[in-house]
Amino acid sequence: MLHWNKEINEDVPAEKDRQFYKYTKRSKMMKKRFVSLGLALTMAASVLAGCSGSQKSSRKVTCPWAPSGVAAVVSQKAAEMSTKYSDNLTLVAEAVPGDAATVNTWIANNDANSKELVFVGEGLLSITSILDPAKMQFSYDDFTYVENLYSSVFVLSADASLNVKTLVDLENYVKDASEISVAVNGATGSEAFLAASLFGSMGAGDKLKLTPYQSAAEAAQAVAKGESSFAVSHQSQILETAQQGDVNVVCAFDEKAIEHGPFAGVEGVGEHGYPYFRNRCFVMARAGTDADKVSELKGLYDKILADEEVTSWLQDTMLLEVDPMSQADVEKHIENVKNIVNEYKDIVAG
Repeated sequence: MLHWNKEINEDVPAEKDRQFYKYTKRSKMMKKRFVSLGLALTMAASVLAGCSGSQKSSRKVTCPWAPSGVAAVVSQKAAEMSTKYSDNLTLVAEAVPGDAATVNTWIANNDANSKELVFVGEGLLSITSILDPAKMQFSYDDFTYVENLYSSVFVLSADASLNVKTLVDLENYVKDASEISVAVNGATGSEAFLAASLFGSMGAGDKLKLTPYQSAAEAAQAVAKGESSFAVSHQSQILETAQQGDVNVVCAFDEKAIEHGPFAGVEGVGEHGYPYFRNRCFVMARAGTDADKVSELKGLYDKILADEEVTSWLQDTMLLEVDPMSQADVEKHIENVKNIVNEYKDIVAG
């Protein structure tokens, strides 16, 4: 029963209900306190989780070549896929054209255990190191190898009007031609040495004329434009022109025929005893980086490259090879290309 208390102007319980009233009021207050405490604990747990291993660490990956080039495009794809395969690491792709100059800057700005990676290939480690070492403020020993992002099997294309479709056709053409013009990416790049080694081995001698272009894509299109009789390029860069019938893809710079893609069956120069090498893109960390960090990065790249979507995209769209390599494989590749450079540098560099 409630009684009116005039002094405090409120209803109060009769004496017999007072204990129940106090208990009910205290219970409500305790519930509010528990709710507030629960919310506080939830917020604290979220903050702690954000400060712990759930927060990803980014790794900037510098490509020292054109943003529209093959390496930069594949690097961007790897960066997109990195979030799928790691709770701790995120790859961030960046293209800074400059070749040796870009890598020089990267070396100067990064020490062991840096959170940055960089691409290098045989162009720098095997060609520039011999022809123009003054451009390089680094050597292979300044890096710790992580993984090979891809391998590209370059191809030789010929103006369709020449009717050169096989290596035998090419050998006959070289014998009879008075001048042999070949479009390549850069005056002393990988493509120039592949062309020099093939035509040089066939006895082209002084008849060979290498015409450098600013990019591999431009070199690939030179044949269709009538600016050159032949071109060395990535498969993807000559595909459309070949499909239109403007060029014939004569051979691949590999040990055997191409196994898949639109150029499957195109014979490899290695089958005929001619020199060759694949174009590689090595992912590098700074020398001295802890082994466990390198292993974690390698594991991430290996998972990305094993992904069915990535594998199909590389092979069917980019016309590249998934080609993981050991450090011993890398060093063998570098030495093989150096041998070719030393043998044919007089043809390329004049």
